[in-house]
Amino acid sequence: MRRLLREWRWQRLKSPLAELKLLVLDVDGVLTDGGLWLDAEGRLQKRFDVRDGLGLKLLQEQGIQLAFLSGGHGGATDVRARQLGIDHCLVGIKDKPPALKALQERVGVTPQHTGYLGDDLNDLAVRRSVQLLIAPRDGCRPLRRQADAVLNRKGGHGAVRELAERILKARGDWRGLAQQGWRDRND
Repeated sequence: MRRLLREWRWQRLKSPLAELKLLVLDVDGVLTDGGLWLDAEGRLQKRFDVRDGLGLKLLQEQGIQLAFLSGGHGGATDVRARQLGIDHCLVGIKDKPPALKALQERVGVTPQHTGYLGDDLNDLAVRRSVQLLIAPRDGCRPLRRQADAVLNRKGGHGAVRELAERILKARGDWRGLAQQGWRDRND
């Protein structure tokens, strides 16, 4: 029954997903599993899912602007953003709603064409600034309850890829990719 309700929610979101122009992603707990690895010198390391990265590349090719918006500090996040060609990597952000609003103004995208994928209470604060608020399966309970939809996958383990595929399906762009594959066309 839960799965049917979840899929009904996704069907209801097909049009808003298709109309997204900006997708903003929290990092820790969304692009990563939320764990922080420290080496003997205290350097922070994070694990990113490669399939999430390809999902983001596919969205970029369809003209969707992407941004990372994280309360954590740079380092691995900055490196991953550069690897993926993400121009808007906002880290160390303590108050997300004003940072999101400034980003939307800078890129010329309204809240009605903005989606946000987050996993915790500080992500819930952006609710009024976006059309779609989405959570990974392991997001905190208050966020999952108020989100427009909850993904089947956990943060850092394919949640971003699942959302990318749902967006591409809503736009009618997935079938060709699924049948013919994807080739990186380096400029």
